[in-house]
Amino acid sequence: VQLVESGGGSVQPGGSLRLSCAASASGRIISIAKMGWYRQAPGKQRELVASHHRRGMTDYAEAVRGRFTISRDNNNHTVYLQMNSLKSEDTAVYYCNAERLATEDGFKDYWGRGTQVTVSS
Repeated sequence: VQLVESGGGSVQPGGSLRLSCAASASGRIISIAKMGWYRQAPGKQRELVASHHRRGMTDYAEAVRGRFTISRDNNNHTVYLQMNSLKSEDTAVYYCNAERLATEDGFKDYWGRGTQVTVSS
């Protein structure tokens, strides 16, 4: 199983970026309970940014609520993060997470390799 992230980059404060993460496998992905985005800034612990349950429930970190929107395409095992009104404190490596990804071999959690988001003037 692989989680492939895209969409990171550099942007000025107030700008926008859209991250994408697609899960793929050599076999069939049956379902993914939850997909989400975490971030880790230099010298800080990895923290949850937003998550999207398969049945539609979403959760956001207080720091991004109202600015970021998570969405998901269950059929294509893809999760998106639309980031608006970006601030310098949003600068971090953003990681995609798939929780309880089910294949014919069972359930497991997976992480992407991360994509850098830099917000700077």
